[in-house]
Parts: sequence; structure tokens; C-alpha cells
Amino acid sequence: MKNIIKYTLAAVAAISLSNCTGDFEEINTNRYGYSDEELTQQNNHIGSGFSTMFDNIIRTNPGWNYQLQQNLNADIFSGYMASPTPFAGNINNQTYSLVDGWNGFIWNDAYDGNDGNGVIPFGQRINDIVEASGNANSMLFIYLANTIKVMGMHRVSDIFGPIRYSKYGDYETTGEYDSQEVAYKTFFKELDEAVDGLEAFEGNLQFVPFDKSNFSKAEVGKANIARWRGFANALRLRLAIRVSKVDPVLAKTEGEKSLSSNAGFLENGDMRVGMNGFSHPLMEISNGWGDIAMSAEMESILKGFNDPRISSYFSAPADVTLGNFKGVRQGIKIDAKSEYGSHSLLGPFIAEPTKIWMTQAEVHFLKAEAALRGWAGAGDAKANYEAGVRAAFNLASASNVDAYLADTTSTPADYVDANNPANNYAYPSDVKIAYNAAGTLEEQLEQIITQKWIAMFPDGQEAWSEFRRTGYPRKFPVVVNNSGGTIDTDIQIRRINFVQAEKDVNGANVDIAVGYLKGPDTGGTRLWWDTGLPNF
Repeated sequence: MKNIIKYTLAAVAAISLSNCTGDFEEINTNRYGYSDEELTQQNNHIGSGFSTMFDNIIRTNPGWNYQLQQNLNADIFSGYMASPTPFAGNINNQTYSLVDGWNGFIWNDAYDGNDGNGVIPFGQRINDIVEASGNANSMLFIYLANTIKVMGMHRVSDIFGPIRYSKYGDYETTGEYDSQEVAYKTFFKELDEAVDGLEAFEGNLQFVPFDKSNFSKAEVGKANIARWRGFANALRLRLAIRVSKVDPVLAKTEGEKSLSSNAGFLENGDMRVGMNGFSHPLMEISNGWGDIAMSAEMESILKGFNDPRISSYFSAPADVTLGNFKGVRQGIKIDAKSEYGSHSLLGPFIAEPTKIWMTQAEVHFLKAEAALRGWAGAGDAKANYEAGVRAAFNLASASNVDAYLADTTSTPADYVDANNPANNYAYPSDVKIAYNAAGTLEEQLEQIITQKWIAMFPDGQEAWSEFRRTGYPRKFPVVVNNSGGTIDTDIQIRRINFVQAEKDVNGANVDIAVGYLKGPDTGGTRLWWDTGLPNF
């Protein structure tokens, strides 16, 4: 982004004009007033809404929208990337001075979008149209819309905590929030229904014209409902693991449903979504604008592990004196972009014009942790761990995976700042690559999550969530903390506060939502599933 001030003002204007709860007046408008003709035309009255849902979960066009929706928050908070650009005099998200005009895009893309319709309004609209039709054959669209909606809205909940979700569809209650616990239980209910309900539609072609996933691209004209069913089942397993510390009984119940389901997971390929022909905005943000670079944690872990994926994920520094790869530590004092602008930018891995929603590698790591937790059907932790690493290597087109998995000595390297030794950091763990099945549960979990973190790149949202849940991998604290004491430097950022535009138009309900939190509406307050307790 060449001028972050311009887009911050645009963000404030867009959010203020759309009013995040501006959809109140339209929730019940003409809710069931669709003509018979509309209800019988090639399903376009239903399917046209899916495009907006696909696009807004991770909004990649224009590039600055992605930069504000995810890159200058979760991608950085996860430890994947850091910015060499001292936006707003270095007083910004990266130094824990949370910028409402940036972070509002996370909320806006979920609820309103650039055209007044985000992920959840279109999901609700699809549900309403199908219910109005009374056509049981169209239930397929409800199951798919709910799966996509859960994919998008669990990410929003994992940022803010309480969200408007289960009561969204009724005018009288659409402004009301669910606690994160209630939201997650609703997610599970909808995924359970989708996994079960989609089975009857395997082979059905109704969704083919509207499907923007790689499932449709792989086999053009063929129904891939079985693959969608597997994705819904994998998503259920992701969320089951997410709540494993705060509600072990719920987690085990939902996780074992996934593990025993005949839906399978992502055996036929990763879940990717097309970007309407556009390249991934990270290419522009990093290699065009120079606003995002390799993180210090990525340098420490990948270089310490001699990980061949490093040359796929990142590029060599423009300054050859820095060596092969050089990262930037988040939250340090930066006076000018020139100080760290010559460090490693992002590499060819992000060049493919698709968004990754979930990979086979992630599923293997989920199963590895499920095995550690004793869930039936999870299999062997070591076998799942190694399968996850292999799948991740395959995705990054990296070689020598056998030697990598056999490495019993390599550990993450200490970080040395190229400009200022005050930013140096000794990596606080000797976690290794070769799986140690004789290690403690905690030691095994650190191995699993560290490799899962590497494998999920560049999706900083999931990586940040897993760091908050488990504490792994070890992420470096900021050096400059401009939060005014609301975010503990050592505990690090746990969430993003509710955006001002939502408070302005829905303040009473936001106040109730704050009451669902474990503390004040700040970045230092933990979410429901972020217990801060031991992992086992």
C-alpha cells in the first residue's frame, strides 16, 4: 500500500456509510415474496449469492482490502510476516496500537461487503429463498451455504469473540450477539446437518455453475458434492480441536463424529477457491508495494530446520550482504522503510491465483493432535504428523522430505537483527523435526503445531488462532508496545476490539457482547477457547 492514510480514510468512510448494521432494515424485506418464475429459473436466484460469499471470506480484490482484512493483523500476529513500513509513524497494529479504520474491514466484509452485502447476509438470503420455495431438492444449497458461512464466520469470531450469528435472520434480533460459545455450538449444528444432508445429493449437478472451489475446476461439469461434504467434515474437525481445551467433552464428541464419518476429509485435494483471475494480493503487497516481508520467526524456524520450503515461501533479500534469507521482527522501532525494506519478500508459493481455505496437511495435523487427546478413530499421532509434513512438502513442491523427517538434531535458530542488536532474540525452544513418540504430550504437541504452522502458510488467521490456543510455535514478543497497557507484551495480542462503526449503530448490543468476554473490549482479552491453561 503506497499511502496507508488514504485507505484508512476510505475504510472509515466505507464502514460509516454502510453502517455495519445497515442490513437491519432488509433482513425481512420481501423475505418470502419470490414469484414462481423466480423460483424455477435455473437456480440463479439461489446460486448467484454464492459468488459474494466465496469472495468475501478472504477478500482478495482489491489488494488493499486484503491488506486491511487480514494482512496487517492476523498475518503479522501469527508470526508469518512483518512489515518494514512504519505506517502512521510506527504507531499501528504491528506495535499494538490497533487501527480501527484498518480492522473494520474484517467486520465489514463479513456483514456488509463493499456493496452492502457480506458473507452472512448472502448466506441468510440463500436460506430464506430455499425455505420459501418449499423445494426439498434445493436443500443442497442450504447445506452448502451454511458450510461456507461457517468457514467465514468462525474466522470472524476467532478475531472478535462474540458475533451476530444465530439470531441474524430475524429483524427483531438481528443486532443481537451470540457469545463465542453459542456461536461455536451453532457452527457445529450447521456442519452436522451439512455433512449428513449432503450425502443424499452426491452426484447432483445443481451447484456446478456456482462453485468457485478447485473441486469444480478439477472436474468441470461434474458434481463434487462428495468433496464438499468432506470439506464440511474437515471444518468440523478443525473447530472441534479449537475448543478442545475449553470444552473437552464437546470437542471429543464433535471430533469423533468427524473421524467416524463416511464423508472422509480432503483425500482428493486441498480446498482452494478461485480469485476471478486475479493474482494473490500478497504478491502486490510484498513484491509491488514492499509492505510485507518474511518474519523473524519464519527465519529462525525455517533456517534452523534447514527447511527446503523456505525458497518457495520467501525470496532472497535485495541486499546480498544479508545472506540467503532475512526476516523482520514484528513490533520493533522502525523510522523509515529503507531500514528493513531490503529484507526477504514473499516467494513464488503465493503466486497461484487461488485462496487456500484448508489443506490435506492441516487435516493430518488435526488428526495427530486428536490422537494425542485420545479421540477414537484418530489413528497414530506419529503417522499423522509425518503424513502432514509430506503433504505440506508436496504443496510447496519441496524435495527430500524423508531426510527432513529423519532429522533428529536441527532446531530453530536464534534471530539476529541486521540493523539493531537490541532486537535479537534467542529462540526459546529446542523443538526438533523427527517425531519423538516417547516425548511428553506437551513435547509432541509442540512438534505437531510447529509443523502445522509451517504448513498452513500463508493463512495467518488460522496460524494466529492456533498460536493463541496452544502457545506454539514460540512467537517473539514485540519490542515496542503502543497499546497503553491494554495488551501484555509477553502474553501478546489475543483479539481485536469491536469496531467503532458497529458501536455507533448497535451500541447497546455491543455492550452486551462485551459482557460475554472474559475482560474488557481490548486486544489483551482472551477469547472463550483461549483459556491460557495447560494444553493437557
